[in-house]
Amino acid sequence: MKDLIAVRGAKRLQKMVAEGEHTRQDFKYAISDARKIARSLSAFANCNGGRLLIGVKDNGAIAGVRNEEDIYVVELAAHRYCHPPQKVTFTALRDGEHHVIVAEIEAAERRPVFVVESDGRHRAYFRVHDQNIAAHPLMVRAWQSDGCANFTADGIHARILAELNARGSFADARAAALALHVAEDTAAEAIAQLAAMKLVSFSFAGTTFVVIPTPPDYREL
Repeated sequence: MKDLIAVRGAKRLQKMVAEGEHTRQDFKYAISDARKIARSLSAFANCNGGRLLIGVKDNGAIAGVRNEEDIYVVELAAHRYCHPPQKVTFTALRDGEHHVIVAEIEAAERRPVFVVESDGRHRAYFRVHDQNIAAHPLMVRAWQSDGCANFTADGIHARILAELNARGSFADARAAALALHVAEDTAAEAIAQLAAMKLVSFSFAGTTFVVIPTPPDYREL
């Protein structure tokens, strides 16, 4: 397994598996689609980092690695299909006769991390519970924003915050623009800057992300 020596780690492995799939962990029985794996890596990198347990079924059963080439597919995903390329650290753990590869990726120093899709488009993903969700365009714009804004008491930023506090959420920049009677791009830029400053956040509402006021104790985008 690419010179990886499987170390005894039954207790450690069983502890990780017992956590189930969550924001920072995904089970992979086998690796076959590098682009699909790239979506997991993008989601982890754009969130708080995470790990793939390769050789573990969706139900948590430890089946072991079936193909030693799996590690190369993950590296292909990280270097060819992630933009910018990402670093993945591999560890092999042994539980009895089964070997499981733990592929770990850190949170990106600078977001967004995109996936180069089959149609050539670049799409960023974000981890929500145990799912990789395509990031809202405003999330991507916020990651790319420097957070600088001309913030005045009666300016667009203050108006958006006031409207958000009254409404609870915006589905997108268009909804904000209609509510405030401003251009859509003006609303989008202001929301992105507010998000970069942690004053608004994105909450997954079942099928998509919506813009909400950032709760006082919440500091992640």
